[in-house]
Amino acid sequence: MLEKTETVLQRLVGLHPKKIDLSLERVGELLAKLGRPQEKLPPVVHVAGTNGKGSTIAFLHAFLEAAGYRAHVYTSPHLVRFSERIRLAGRFIDDGKLVELLEECEAVNDGQPITFFEITTAAAFLAFSRTPADILLLETGLGGRLDATNMVPKPALTAITPISIDHMQFLGSTLASIAGEKSGILKPGVTGVIAPQEPEVQAVIGAQAEKVGAPLYNFDDDWNVQPLDTQSPDASADVSAVTVAMHFEGSRLSANLPAPGLAGRHQMFNAATALGCLEHLDEFPVDEAALARGMENVEWPGRLQRITRGPLVDGLDEGWELWIDGGHNPAAGKILAATAKSWGPAPLHVIYGMLNSKDPGGFLAPLVPHVRRARAVAIPGEGASFTAGEAAAAGYVDGLEPLAEESLETALHGLLAEARKAGEEPGRILVCGSLYLAGAVLRENG
Repeated sequence: MLEKTETVLQRLVGLHPKKIDLSLERVGELLAKLGRPQEKLPPVVHVAGTNGKGSTIAFLHAFLEAAGYRAHVYTSPHLVRFSERIRLAGRFIDDGKLVELLEECEAVNDGQPITFFEITTAAAFLAFSRTPADILLLETGLGGRLDATNMVPKPALTAITPISIDHMQFLGSTLASIAGEKSGILKPGVTGVIAPQEPEVQAVIGAQAEKVGAPLYNFDDDWNVQPLDTQSPDASADVSAVTVAMHFEGSRLSANLPAPGLAGRHQMFNAATALGCLEHLDEFPVDEAALARGMENVEWPGRLQRITRGPLVDGLDEGWELWIDGGHNPAAGKILAATAKSWGPAPLHVIYGMLNSKDPGGFLAPLVPHVRRARAVAIPGEGASFTAGEAAAAGYVDGLEPLAEESLETALHGLLAEARKAGEEPGRILVCGSLYLAGAVLRENG
C-alpha cells in the first residue's frame, strides 16, 4: 500500500502549475467541488510562524491528549512517510484511507493545475471532516494569508510563533512583508495568541489585528514564561540550557511545570505558546496533572532529536552522539548555537545539507564558535537541494571551512576518522539544515 501511496503522490506532483503563485483560487474551486469540507470541521486552532509552529502544535496535542481529548493534527513536511502529516483523532492516517482520499481529490480536480500542498490539504480536510474528533490543530504550509489552510473560514483560535526571514521568494524580502503574510491568518473576533516577536514583526501583527478586529494575547504583555533554574527576571535572556522546568504566568493560568520533553531551551517558549492557546480554549479544560504529563511525554521527531539506536549509531565510536535537527534559517542557527553552548566542551561536528533556496552561510554563522568541523552533503532524493559542493561553498563563513562529502555515510566516517587521527575525545555529530535531510537520516537509520 505504501508503494501505491507514493504512486498517487507522484501523480499529484505532476499537476503543479508551471508558474508558482500563492493563491486561494485553485484550492477554493476544488474544495467547493468536494462539498466544502473546510466548513465541516471540529474547532480549529490555526498556527502560523517561521520557527516553532510544529513544536507548538506538538505541545498542544500532548496537553489535549493527556486530558483525554481526541485531536486531529495537520503538519508539514513529513520526515519519512507522507501519512505523518495527517493524524486522525490522534493516530496517523491509514495508507489505504489516504490513497482513497487522494484519488477522490485527483478525480474531482480533473487534471486542473494545482499545487501539491493545495490538493493534499484538500484531502486532509476531507479526512478531518469525515472522522469524529474534538479539535483540529492546523499548521500553515507557507505564509498564511494565501496558504491553503487559510480556507478555514473561522477557526476557534489562531496562534503565531516567532517570525523571521525565510521563504523570501514567496513572502517578501523583509521581516515586515513576511509578517504581513503570516498574520493573514488572523480573523475577526478570533483571539490570536502571539509568541515572542521582534518589535517590527509585533507592529505588523498589531496593525493587522486592528484592521480585521482580532483580539491579541501577546507574549510579555499578557503572558510570560520563566525558567525555574535562574533568578533572571527576563526569561529570554538565557536560552542556553538544553531543557529546564518552567513557570507559566497568564491571565487564566499560573503553573510550575516540568522540563519539556523536547530538547532545547527554546522549547520552553513553544510550550508556553501552547499553554496560552489552552487558556483561550474554554471548551477544553486541562488540569495541571495533564499539563505535566503532556510536557514530559511530548514528541516531535527531527527537532533537536538524539538518535540513540540503529545502524548509523552502531557505526559510531564509543562515546559519540548523533543528533538531527530540521532547522534551516538564521534564526534556527541561533537556537542551535544556544544549545551547542550548553553542551559543554565535547567537540561538535556538523553535517549539513540545504535546499537551494536557503542561506547556508546565514544558518551556520551563529554556530561557528561551537563547531570543530563541518561537512556538506546533498539531500538524498531532493532535486531542489544544493549539491554538496554548492552547499560547502555557500556555507563558507569566517571561522568555518566546510568540506563537501559524497553522502551522509561518507561524512560520518570521515569525521570519525579525522577525530581518531587527531587523538580527539568523543564528540557530537549534528546533522542539520533541512527537515528533508533529517528525514533521510531517519530512513537510513531504519
